[in-house]
Amino acid sequence: MTPSLVHSAALHSRARAMIAAFERGDAMPEPFDALAIDLARFQAAQVPGYARLCAARGLRMPELARADEAPAVPADAFKLAPVFAFDAAAAAITFRTSGTTLGARGAHSMRDASTYDAAAVASGRAMLFAGMAAPVAVLVVGPSALEAPDSSLAHMCDLFARAFGPRGASDVHFVRRGSLAVPALRDRIAGLAGSPAVLLSTSFALVHLLEELAGAGLTLPEGSRVMLTGGTKGRSREVSADALRRDVAHTFGVSERAVIGEYGMTELSSQFWEATAVRADARPGVYVEPPWARVVPVDPESLRPVAEGDVGIARIEDLANVDSAWAVQTQDRVRRASGGFELLGRAPGAPARGCSLSLDEMLGQAP
Repeated sequence: MTPSLVHSAALHSRARAMIAAFERGDAMPEPFDALAIDLARFQAAQVPGYARLCAARGLRMPELARADEAPAVPADAFKLAPVFAFDAAAAAITFRTSGTTLGARGAHSMRDASTYDAAAVASGRAMLFAGMAAPVAVLVVGPSALEAPDSSLAHMCDLFARAFGPRGASDVHFVRRGSLAVPALRDRIAGLAGSPAVLLSTSFALVHLLEELAGAGLTLPEGSRVMLTGGTKGRSREVSADALRRDVAHTFGVSERAVIGEYGMTELSSQFWEATAVRADARPGVYVEPPWARVVPVDPESLRPVAEGDVGIARIEDLANVDSAWAVQTQDRVRRASGGFELLGRAPGAPARGCSLSLDEMLGQAP
């Protein structure tokens, strides 16, 4: 094993130690910034684009003292350049963005997917499946990872089916060969015999499912939950988050607090969840970070943190992103709120000036 791979394996081990401590309810084994700084140094040494970005900011990485001094990689960089710290042939899995907007699809390659898997299962157990007796029926209104091998969402849903569902369950996916399998879903729900279930879906798929049901109920057993993720903007039919939550709750016979939002990105290894299943004071629309990730609203031009309570674009620091970008700069508008952050939609128009400059610097095109 090369020195860089040995270094990578050690960093993965430290990230997974944080995740394991979270699952046990223990204190974190080290400060967030300690691992963040080491990840920034490792990625600057192994990812040429990130090295250029750090050099353009005049950073001497051995002297890096604070994680917030290290730049974030613009999410668009994943469409235009390799953002990984290993030989391409060593990739265990590559996730790709959906391609719903114009331009190339972003690609996030991983040498070791076990840290991603551990982070996803730990967050899912703490936020979506909290308090539910295992095993619980997992119903996926989406394709399997076999049908969509480059979808991080399909991968996560399959992880949840294996981690929380009955052993060996095979009838969990209700988008098959690109089509909604509504009769099969109806039969599966009818066969739950009163046991709670967790239904996983994108917002877009749920809009289509509600249209096919045409107002007919598909009541889940008491105690069930429904995951929402992704928006419907840019689709043939746009639906507000509040209206969709209300319609989903009515159709499946669950409370609106049991319709739980997830926010994730292909470019990340961690997910963020609404806390309405675990905290009585949690508000829908407020997402919570696990201890190994944090979301910082920053100014679109300077990319510096905005004042507390102000709206900025999200700089997402994800310590599970060991071999790619520990910090990703998005154009999603966010604001810190009690217990987490509010997601306010994507910044309109052209890429923010700060993001464009960072992208030019990564690609070696800065003036």
